[in-house]
Amino acid sequence: MTLSDDILDDIILQIGGIGKYQFVVIICISLVMLLHSAAHISYVFTSMDSEYRCLVPECEATIAADPDWLRNVIPSDVSMYDGTSKCLMYERLNVLWDIGYNCSIDDFDKNSTKHCPLFYFYDDEYYIGREFNLLCEDNLWKLSLVGTTNTFGMFLGMIVTGFISDRYGRKSLLLFGMAGCGVVGLIKTLSPSFIWFLIFELIEAILSAGTCCCVFIMAVELVIPSKRALMGTILNSVYSLGEVLVALVAWSCRSWKLLIYYIYGPCVMLILLYYILPESIRWMLSKGRIEESKEALRNIATVNKKNLSEETLNKLDHIKPCKENTHKFSMILNSPRLRWRFFNCCFAWLTCAFLFYGITLNSVRLYGNKYSDFILISLTELPAYWSCNFLVEKLGRRRSIYGSYFLTCIACLCFIPITKSSGWLHLFIYCMGKMGATAAFYVIYVITSELFPTPLRHTVMGLSSTVGRLGSLTSPQIPLLSRIWEPLPLLMFAAMSFAAGIASLFFPETKGITLPDTIEEAEEIQNKTSK
Repeated sequence: MTLSDDILDDIILQIGGIGKYQFVVIICISLVMLLHSAAHISYVFTSMDSEYRCLVPECEATIAADPDWLRNVIPSDVSMYDGTSKCLMYERLNVLWDIGYNCSIDDFDKNSTKHCPLFYFYDDEYYIGREFNLLCEDNLWKLSLVGTTNTFGMFLGMIVTGFISDRYGRKSLLLFGMAGCGVVGLIKTLSPSFIWFLIFELIEAILSAGTCCCVFIMAVELVIPSKRALMGTILNSVYSLGEVLVALVAWSCRSWKLLIYYIYGPCVMLILLYYILPESIRWMLSKGRIEESKEALRNIATVNKKNLSEETLNKLDHIKPCKENTHKFSMILNSPRLRWRFFNCCFAWLTCAFLFYGITLNSVRLYGNKYSDFILISLTELPAYWSCNFLVEKLGRRRSIYGSYFLTCIACLCFIPITKSSGWLHLFIYCMGKMGATAAFYVIYVITSELFPTPLRHTVMGLSSTVGRLGSLTSPQIPLLSRIWEPLPLLMFAAMSFAAGIASLFFPETKGITLPDTIEEAEEIQNKTSK
């Protein structure tokens, strides 16, 4: 069966394109999006490295964060919190001493170091590094593996949840998936080892993978076409606020278990929305559930206090059988112009995901308060989303995306020579980089949806976003490059954004075009927009 969008859009307009009913539904799904965002990005804090130093029992007569003897015992390391090594100490010379000895410089061999047996932590933060003893540089890759595992779970989940959504409906996938994610997240606090923690991280990511798609679908289907872009911007903004929420919770509790309780507990309660949220009307119609679709539309009309005649509803009975799709993806690959366009989209998606998540994850390694830095970096997404609504129509798609890439490139390069003492300038430049990455992510959604023929549009979008997952899969490991050379992560971001910016110059401009329905019409876009 195929659904006539025009018929349903006309009915939605008649019963209130965006009325009280839509407002209630949008509030509910925004709550789902908020908690999904917070749960999805919570690994940034649960796997955060703590600030600590060697604990030297012989010298710790009085436990202090920065005692006078510290630099006599521990090697210098300017990249660390207090300028000393986190995990190494000098070998003690063969001298007799008691606890409380002043630990002078002459009592240690400056040419020989050893790993610290014990540690002193500078604050009361308790994340999985302390829980599972994942301390020092040798274990940093394990902490980063949490983010990679989460992203890999999302990658697997996108494959599985697509089939579930088509078979059982958007609402069931959305609410049962998020409730299941909440349950597994709570069980994760009982993990007896780091391996079990990773297993639960993978499962919860798989369960919640389809949330974003379902939320966007349910939102845009309930409003008139002219308000769909607004819905997308609102939901993207809610996602950013979810990132802010998890940072605020982590900042206040400073415990990975408490963080999970506060974020994942409410996720379980989302199952109660099953009796409030409606199922996707378009999905019900695609399954031939005409009467249920009519009843749902009657409910919308009643809440919005609009009149809806049975004659209007009966238009839904005229859904025609779906014709076999004669468009195959191989037709994209067989067209040199569309093939290049598809690969360019894939590279753009990969770069956007790499930049967006990489810059976000790297923000907790800046030199200020890691919680406030993360919050500010997340809030920069809001002006990026809302300004893009204006820019893509005023400047066009192509100028908007390469401008966004080059903004990120310039910001990352400018960030490198700025010293830590520059304060707000240091953070402002970094925020500009995140804003550019966010804007590019927004615009590539628009470009990909407009460059290809209607029968293949969802296929191309799905394949491109799947390639993009490879970018987010590697991004948790990028901050580790700072251990090799501190500016290296920023140089990676700058290089990728510059390359994607050059590649985006070859996109045709799609502003104001009629969406193509055939391969030939898609190929003609280049001729119509080239000057």
